[in-house]
Amino acid sequence: MSSPGTQTPPRQGGVARAMAPVNALVERFIPSALVFAIVLTVVVMAGALVLTDAGPVAVVQAWGDGLAGLLAFMTQMALILLLGYILANTRPVRAGLRKLAAVPRGRVMPYVFVALVTMVAALFTWGLGLVVGALLAKEVAAQGRRLGEPRHFPLLVAAGYSGMVVWHMGYSGSAPLVAATPDSFVSEQLGAVLPITQTTFSLWNMVTALLAVVVVAATVALMAPRQQAGVVEMPEHQMVEDEIEMTVETPADRLDASRVVTLVPGLLLLAYLVIHFSSGGSLTLDIVNWSFLTLSLLLVRNPLEIIALTQRAASNVGEILLQFPLYAGIMGIMGGTGLITILSESVVAVSTPATFGVLAFLSAGIVNFFVPSGGGQIAVQGPVLLEAARSLGVDPEVAVMAIAYGDQWTNMIQPFWALPLLAIAGLKIRDILGYTTMILLTTGVLFVGAMLVIGSGV
Repeated sequence: MSSPGTQTPPRQGGVARAMAPVNALVERFIPSALVFAIVLTVVVMAGALVLTDAGPVAVVQAWGDGLAGLLAFMTQMALILLLGYILANTRPVRAGLRKLAAVPRGRVMPYVFVALVTMVAALFTWGLGLVVGALLAKEVAAQGRRLGEPRHFPLLVAAGYSGMVVWHMGYSGSAPLVAATPDSFVSEQLGAVLPITQTTFSLWNMVTALLAVVVVAATVALMAPRQQAGVVEMPEHQMVEDEIEMTVETPADRLDASRVVTLVPGLLLLAYLVIHFSSGGSLTLDIVNWSFLTLSLLLVRNPLEIIALTQRAASNVGEILLQFPLYAGIMGIMGGTGLITILSESVVAVSTPATFGVLAFLSAGIVNFFVPSGGGQIAVQGPVLLEAARSLGVDPEVAVMAIAYGDQWTNMIQPFWALPLLAIAGLKIRDILGYTTMILLTTGVLFVGAMLVIGSGV
């Protein structure tokens, strides 16, 4: 069997054959995620110069001012990757993942299983979905090697990324949560909060979320390899579990090897989390990170082990730290020059009450390329679409969920959110993009249909 990037995808059924041209195009022409971000920066700058009144100096200034816009978020993402790796490589979690990965057997179920678990986790919180998807994909691939059942690693990783096409319909969806927050810009514009019972927990959204899970699972099943020939397995070196060596000779060494040293802060963090949730606190990205840190401290044997795991995890963080400022700069241009308003208003200008939801969804999908943050997107696009909905007599929840659906939809071909998962899996965006493009197409049909139904008032 071959390693990723050295062979074309395996021979499959009709769906995969239909996707063969896409796979070939991706492998030949799609650059690295860093180059994608740089090219996108140039495209947005050109768009701002052509479509807005901003001159070259103003565009560059908006870009430079925006570079620091995601620093806090960048730290959160780096931590979720770092802590997720550490937690996954503790002995108890590795044992648990191995048992979970042993559940699916056969030609199709390993891929469907990874997709289903990932989507359920992402509907709870997107950060958990990203980490669970990557780690489970690796363990299911490793289990296949142990059983002598070759499993196509790029498709497993694509299945592990599928949670990002449903996350915004779930518990941690940024747009609905902002709309439901008192004193937010959305509630101020509407004159009242928009409760999540009308967005996330509305019947039509929950039905759409359930259908999306079914559609993604079916799409992944149809892409499962029919034959072993050409299957790209996970590289064998990723299965090696190097033992952490501990030399205890001095009193300082004994302290570094003491279980108590990591147990104390772990218990303190656990107490904090209990207090947080018992006081009505919500699940945020920070809380996800502190939960990972809590479990890591409680599960490692001593400081020596967590230090060694941290050193191994650090190499996966670098590329993310380099690319996030570029996307923050793109967001700066979009907001600082007014380009985002022009793009949104151009869609609104041709909308009717029946078509508004679909056009708003499509515009949100396009904007996601330039503002790949759910919270950022509702901030820059929300006011325009909410005002358009009001003028057309459309309920505000349609505008909010159109943004949510569009934002999650094009995640399948936007490398921004795939970076942590790809770093853990050791793959490049081109390795999975053919498969995620198919998920984009099938879920796109569902989301367009859902917005048409909602727009018709059914």
